[in-house]
Amino acid sequence: MARSHSRPISPDSAAKRLKTSHTVVAEPVSSFAQGLFDHNVTSKLHKSYKTSEPFKYAIVEKLFEDELLKSVKDECLSELSFTEKETDIYKVNQTGDLASLNYLSQEQISLLPNLLTLRNALYSQKFRSFLQTVTGCGPLSGKKQDMSVNSYTQGCHLLNHDDVIGTRRVSYILYMPLPNYTLWQKDWGGALELYPVKEGPDGILEPESMPSKSIPPSWNQFIFFEVQPGRSFHSVEEVVVGGEGDDGRQRLSISGWFHAAQEGEEGYISEPAAPETKSSREQLASTSTAFTPYSPQPEAPHPDSPLSDEHIGFLSEFLNPVYLQSRTMETLSARFASESSLELHSFLSNPLAEALQPRLRELDARDGLGSDRSSRIPPHTSGTSGAWRIRGPPHKWRYCVLNPPAANAPREAVSPRAAHESSDEILRSLQDELFSSHAFRAWLAVISGLLPLSYASEARRFRPGLDYTLATSEEKDVRLDVVLGLTPGLVQEEKKERSSLSTALDDVRGWQSAEWGGWECYMAPHNEEDDPAVYRSASQRKPSATVNTSNGTSNGHDHDPTNGNDASSNENKAPSPPVSDDDEQMHDEEDESTLLTVQPGFNRLLLVLRDERVMRFVKYVSAAAEGSRWDVCGEYEVGMVADDEEDKH
Repeated sequence: MARSHSRPISPDSAAKRLKTSHTVVAEPVSSFAQGLFDHNVTSKLHKSYKTSEPFKYAIVEKLFEDELLKSVKDECLSELSFTEKETDIYKVNQTGDLASLNYLSQEQISLLPNLLTLRNALYSQKFRSFLQTVTGCGPLSGKKQDMSVNSYTQGCHLLNHDDVIGTRRVSYILYMPLPNYTLWQKDWGGALELYPVKEGPDGILEPESMPSKSIPPSWNQFIFFEVQPGRSFHSVEEVVVGGEGDDGRQRLSISGWFHAAQEGEEGYISEPAAPETKSSREQLASTSTAFTPYSPQPEAPHPDSPLSDEHIGFLSEFLNPVYLQSRTMETLSARFASESSLELHSFLSNPLAEALQPRLRELDARDGLGSDRSSRIPPHTSGTSGAWRIRGPPHKWRYCVLNPPAANAPREAVSPRAAHESSDEILRSLQDELFSSHAFRAWLAVISGLLPLSYASEARRFRPGLDYTLATSEEKDVRLDVVLGLTPGLVQEEKKERSSLSTALDDVRGWQSAEWGGWECYMAPHNEEDDPAVYRSASQRKPSATVNTSNGTSNGHDHDPTNGNDASSNENKAPSPPVSDDDEQMHDEEDESTLLTVQPGFNRLLLVLRDERVMRFVKYVSAAAEGSRWDVCGEYEVGMVADDEEDKH
């Protein structure tokens, strides 16, 4: 998709224009479907709204006159410019804020007469009163308008959140799925998913791991609900159609918010009461990890001390022997001190790696998560019938972890570890034996020059079309992140049947091309006024060097951040609504906001020293992926070791 920064209307010149005649319509009723404002219709919607689950919402099956909506659809596709936007929480093609249509010239607005009619009808006093009657939400603003056109094509998605920001009061979405003459099929994805809530460990409401309501898009359908902190949790399922040969299928919609009455409007409240429940945004900012401290015995290792024979003996069952050689460890330690990150390929011993990779593929196939699964988007329960369970809450993360062993279950020592009968037991051994061991603690101390004080480790399974983590950070302390990537590569065909071209194409598709998501990403600290859950990224940009690996090569993708309403290069199109100079500056600054990205791979250990307030996440794994993304993730609290000479002063 083209990304042009040409804007026929500058923010300065647009700001000087008055919001004149195109902000008001005399009679909006004729734009809406016949009978919408009848008392019986309104009363029925109100009753349905009050009793709806998992939270209060309402559906109007036909909001506007069909001819008007078809004309709006045509204008959106022919006259507006869409920008692909991707963050930790969404991927979507979006126009600018349609409230800024007021700033366009009469000549430009003449290209969008039906869209302007629709927008003015939505924010008219008549329709706002209708929404107040149905929801009981209180006065809504007519002058603060907040809406855009969104196109969800193949791979687009929106993850779990509650929409709580600023003065938003009612969220809405008006569907125009394409082609409009075809009924949108459930297995195309794109459903609006609604989540029930439960009380979390800290007493704060949080969403359940799976939605209880799924609403596929339908032409001219209008869904709305009152924005409720800690309750109105929802997501948009990934769209899995829209590629070549799909008749131009896309989940096209107009969505936005009605805000509370603003200053100068009837019903304005200068200081509204603080909500009783934290929003999803606030809960993301307060995330913390539960660590287990190391036992006092044996004595803590010193980073300058070599590994003991006992430690080498234990680690040799897990690690590639090259990473236990003194010379290699010295080289890695010097590089880590310089760069604060390492990626070590072929980290596990050959027997362990060779036992694990085919078994992970087999487990995906058995759980309906492999490349030959019947539905591109698997059920939310996929992969949870055996040793795995879902870990949420989904407004922070969703992925699968191993069930804890039964309280009285006997623990069998298996040696060598590759002799375990299942991939689950090998992963449990890495999680419970290796990552928490004093031997691995000593190895990490030598490589990092720091002393691990406590640890948290878990084997993770990110299922295609379902799982991710959102951006979180540690506000006060430095962390050592240790992630052992175990995602199997693409299954290769017989070499004799493959040309060099097909082999090269395989090298740039899937995980390594960022086509399937699942990358580990580190972002620079955000400004206080920014949403900590959102970074900007364009995954279509090809990778540049972001991670130095043990052999001096690079791995990963440096995503080109975008956040603007980019106009199309087509001069005949109406420009996207103008953006401010601050947005242009943000676009430039965000080129440097991505500190590190690493694509999924098999048998690769990533070590990163993460400073306070640096954000970290695992990008949503696309339904296009041919299997799960696997890893064992360790997080360590670390400290500096004081020299004896320093202790004397």
